[in-house]
Amino acid sequence: MPVVECDPSTARDRLEGAGVGVQAGHTEHERWRAETDTATAVAYDGKVVVQGDEPGRLAALLRDEGGRVHVYCDGASRGNPGPAAVGWVLVTGDGIIEEDGREIGTATNNRAEYEALVAALERARAFGFDEAEIRSDSQLVVKQVTGIWNVEDPALREYRVRAREILSTFEEWSLTHVPREVNERADELANEALEG
Repeated sequence: MPVVECDPSTARDRLEGAGVGVQAGHTEHERWRAETDTATAVAYDGKVVVQGDEPGRLAALLRDEGGRVHVYCDGASRGNPGPAAVGWVLVTGDGIIEEDGREIGTATNNRAEYEALVAALERARAFGFDEAEIRSDSQLVVKQVTGIWNVEDPALREYRVRAREILSTFEEWSLTHVPREVNERADELANEALEG
């Protein structure tokens, strides 16, 4: 159960800005409370307590800018090129902050892998994290973005530039190649989006 030390008024503004409904507290000690399908945030003087099955997203919205996020991303293409989709998961010590998958039209598998990385990094920045540990099961993307391999394809070169631009906004980052089993949830989200 995350406890976020913060100004309850600022925290309320952040939640409302993210589209989370905020109501009056249930007791004289509760300043306010906010509920989603999977978590509840309750504000007291100087802190907000988040509880529920998936408190991560609410806790991330409440925290001051900064902190570390673990990013898992994957792209999928059927036909190479063919119908394609991306999936990503953002995780902190408080749990899953966000997970999503979406179709991206027709693409090669490599393009889908790059689009997954860019989409996940954009979401991590939107939450204000300043450190990112990224994991992908695409050896090509990892080695190209980290500079181990050259990028011959002009379209992929543009993706590499975009990924590096976003990465440069983090104080610290790492990009690691992992086996598909480690990246299983991002893979599932990409494939579910394709089956959509």
